[in-house]
Amino acid sequence: MERSNAGWGSGFVGVLVFSGSLPATRLAVADLPPLFLTSARAVIAALLGAALLFALRQPRPARGDLGPLVIVALGVVAGFPLLTALALRLVTAAHSTVFIGLLPLSTAIFGVLRGGERPRPAFWLFSILGAATVAGFALTHGGGGSLSGDLLMIAAIVLCGLGYAEGAKLSRRLGGWQVISWALILSLPMMAAICLLTAPPVWSGIGASAWWGLAYVSVFSMLIGFLFWYRGLALGGTAGVGQLQLLQPFFGLALAAAILHEPVSSGMIASSLLVVLCVAGARRFASGR
Repeated sequence: MERSNAGWGSGFVGVLVFSGSLPATRLAVADLPPLFLTSARAVIAALLGAALLFALRQPRPARGDLGPLVIVALGVVAGFPLLTALALRLVTAAHSTVFIGLLPLSTAIFGVLRGGERPRPAFWLFSILGAATVAGFALTHGGGGSLSGDLLMIAAIVLCGLGYAEGAKLSRRLGGWQVISWALILSLPMMAAICLLTAPPVWSGIGASAWWGLAYVSVFSMLIGFLFWYRGLALGGTAGVGQLQLLQPFFGLALAAAILHEPVSSGMIASSLLVVLCVAGARRFASGR
């Protein structure tokens, strides 16, 4: 029981940290190119992760772990940060947060595909209803959205769900924070090269808010959040602790309103609530009888 409670507590902290990612990214891309932001946050987090691994003398992953670590890197180190950074140049942070409600479902689907489970038919009913809710919101909601931005957010959710599912499997063997640290190190050479190539030619016009946004997504979103999140999945179980992601849209909407002063419409709130209910239902029937 103590192990399960510790997992839920750790996972909850991870969700709180991740909830600030989209508002912080929105601040950063106002003055920083998306490719530079994506690569810079990965480089900073990789250096911190490498320092942790070296200081705590962690063993290297086995050869068979390299493939899954590459998938984690593609999903949560490169794919999700880059696609959301591109999307947030087209949509508001509040608008994009609604799509985060699909992240638990994306994680569950990849968990089913990778784990070979046979969910009940009701699982797919809730899945389709949740996807239809998001698609309907994207098509009918006016302010703060665009078709290109919505498609980028959907692609980001798919890649992030894949990275979460792979990371959850690996964390049982390697440890939670070790997974994201090794994934960051694997991506470091490529990310460092991209960072140098896409660096802004002039630094004087970059505002303080953009630097604060970069600092947050580098230290908290890219590393510290995963320390708590993968630890929570390892201690409390992916199926249970993973449902804490359902709270993330509400935290994200509140932060977008408080920090960025973006409007949060009743349609956004209603869509987030319906998506959360659909994902909760899908998770309820994810396992076969």
